[in-house]
Amino acid sequence: MTRSRATAIGFSAILLWALLALFTIGSAPVPALLLNAICFAVGGTIGLVWTLATGQLASLRAVPLKVYLFGTVGLFGYHFLYFTAFRLSPTAETGLIAYLWPLFIVLLSGLLPGETLRPLHILGALIAFAGAALIVLNRAGGAEGSALGLILAFACAVTWALYSVASRSLGAVPTAAVTVFCLATAVLSALAHLALEQTVWPATAAGWLSVLALGIGPVGIAFFTWDIGMKKGDIQLLGVASYAAPLLSTLVLVIAGIAPPSPLLLVAAIFITGGAALAARASAGRDQE
Repeated sequence: MTRSRATAIGFSAILLWALLALFTIGSAPVPALLLNAICFAVGGTIGLVWTLATGQLASLRAVPLKVYLFGTVGLFGYHFLYFTAFRLSPTAETGLIAYLWPLFIVLLSGLLPGETLRPLHILGALIAFAGAALIVLNRAGGAEGSALGLILAFACAVTWALYSVASRSLGAVPTAAVTVFCLATAVLSALAHLALEQTVWPATAAGWLSVLALGIGPVGIAFFTWDIGMKKGDIQLLGVASYAAPLLSTLVLVIAGIAPPSPLLLVAAIFITGGAALAARASAGRDQE
């Protein structure tokens, strides 16, 4: 698989994550950890079917236990920290801190063998972050936050960045292993739900469809395509491009009539697109050397 194709596959995860807010709103009133458990069970089942259909089941036996532990901690740890952070501090600042992970991916990628981190990568990431910040801060409400919530938001950003970047060093591990990550995350999420939440199921058919759609796309297939992008694609470009997710997510809500249109979206789009363009230019310069 070529680097450009893997990058394109990885970007499909960002497109799927743009649907996360829409389907999450539609899944109400299901509590977060229960929703996580259901969605990862759906995503893991899809991965299992794909693994069986492609004859990769035997390859999973050769994957070391520590890799399965790493992947499960990455997926479950990020989501548990994210949900807990917003439970303690449901503010725009929490969302902004949690969305530092693309910047961290760009910065940490410079530590990987064979990767070159250029100043334009960093500048592009900062500009794109500014665009995402405009969107996140514009959603600010009157809720009060807590210091612990902000700390957990920072921890979840670091967790996802480390999971994504470390995946690069696991290039020999088949993407089918993500199936085990998802199923294990579903089990841990279910246990956390039983311990911390009250069980509330979707109230309508539309609610169940939203949950199913989440499990198929943003909390399912997206993690498989992201794994391919992180292992074989342009990791710096994908990191910067990830800031398109909150922009695209907001645009989807506008199209669905859930959120009002705003001139701020145009400004944010210019920042995010400009940041991604700088990162792409830096990557193109590296490839030409």
